[in-house]
Amino acid sequence: MAKISIENVHKDYGDFTALHPFSLEIQDGEFVVLVGPSGCGKSTMLKILAGLEPATGGQIRLDDRDVTDLAPGDRDIAMVFQNYALYPHLTVRQNIGFGLKMRKVSSNQIARKVEEAAKTLGVSHLLDRKPKALSGGQRQRVALGRAIVREPQAFLMDEPLSNLDAKLRVHMRAEISALHNRIGVTTVYVTHDQIEAMTMADRVVLMRDGVIQQIADPDTLFQKPVNLFAAGFIGSPGMNLLSAAFDGAMIEMFGKQVPVNIQENAQLGGVIAGLRPEHLELGDGPVTFQVRPSLVESLGSEKYVYFHDEAHHIVRSGDAEEENDKGLIARVSHTGHLSENENLTLSFDPANLYLFDAETERAL
Repeated sequence: MAKISIENVHKDYGDFTALHPFSLEIQDGEFVVLVGPSGCGKSTMLKILAGLEPATGGQIRLDDRDVTDLAPGDRDIAMVFQNYALYPHLTVRQNIGFGLKMRKVSSNQIARKVEEAAKTLGVSHLLDRKPKALSGGQRQRVALGRAIVREPQAFLMDEPLSNLDAKLRVHMRAEISALHNRIGVTTVYVTHDQIEAMTMADRVVLMRDGVIQQIADPDTLFQKPVNLFAAGFIGSPGMNLLSAAFDGAMIEMFGKQVPVNIQENAQLGGVIAGLRPEHLELGDGPVTFQVRPSLVESLGSEKYVYFHDEAHHIVRSGDAEEENDKGLIARVSHTGHLSENENLTLSFDPANLYLFDAETERAL
C-alpha cells in the first residue's frame, strides 16, 4: 500500500488542454473516486497515473518514490479496465496468475496466490473455465483477482462496472467496497456515475472540463456543493436550479416572497436558487404553492412529479448543460394515484434552499 501524491499534473494535446493542473494527496488505504461527465479529464488522469499516458508536466509520487516517468510495469500499480482485458484462450486460473508468471514467480507461489484470490472473490469453482463461459460479473471478479494477486501498492479502476446490467452493478459496487475494506489497498476509481461515486468513495474528486470542481467526502459534496455545477451534478434526480429575483432580503419563488440570509448581496448581479427534489413535499409547509403536474412517474413507494413554473428560467437539471424540458421535479413519498393536470399542493422549507451567484456560479 502507498500514499499517492499528485502535484500540478496537466495534459495538453497541441493547443487543447485535456487536464488542467491537477493536485491531490491520496492517503495510504484511501478509496478515492474521480467523477464527472464525459470529457472531463478523469480517465486522462487515471492513464497518467498508470503510466499509459505521459503527462505534459507535473509530478507523481508513490510514498517517497518519483514515478512520473516510469514505465507502467515499474510503478507497482495494478489497473482494472472497463472491458476486463482477459485472455480468451486461458482459463480463469491462468488469467489470474498471468502477471505472476511473467514476473517469474514460482509455480507453487502462483498456485497459492491464485487460490487465495479466487476464494476472496468467490470464483474458486470457476478456475478451470475460460472467459467465454463466464457471466459479466464473474469476468469482473476474475479481472479483480488478477490485480489482487500482484499485491500492488495501489489499484486503478477505469469504469469497471459500466458493462454490467443495473442490478449486477449494485451487487458489484458492494463487493468492490467490501473487498477494499478487507485488503485496504489504496484505490483510485474512475466513473461517470455519481451514485457509484457517492456509495463507494472515502473522498470524491468532482471534475469538469479538465478542472477539479470540488474534493470532499460524499456527505459534504451532497450537502455543501461549492458551485452550481457541483449542486446540479450530485443527487438523483438532480437539483432544481432556477433564476430568482432578489431584493436584498427576499427572493421570489413560485409567486411567494421567501426570506433568505445572504451577507454579500451588494455584490450580486443575480441569484440562482437550488432546491433538491426530495425537499419538495406534498401538502402544506413553510412555503406552499399550487402546481399542475405535466408528468408523473411512479416508482412504487415514491413518485417523481414534474411541473413548470412560467415565472422562472430553469437553469440546469443534473449534469445537463441545457434547460430541462420536463420542467422542475418533486420527489414525493406517495403510494396512491397522482395524475397529470391534477391540482397539487407542494411546499418546502426555506432552510433547504441553496443559493448561488448567477454570475460566478459559486455558492453563497
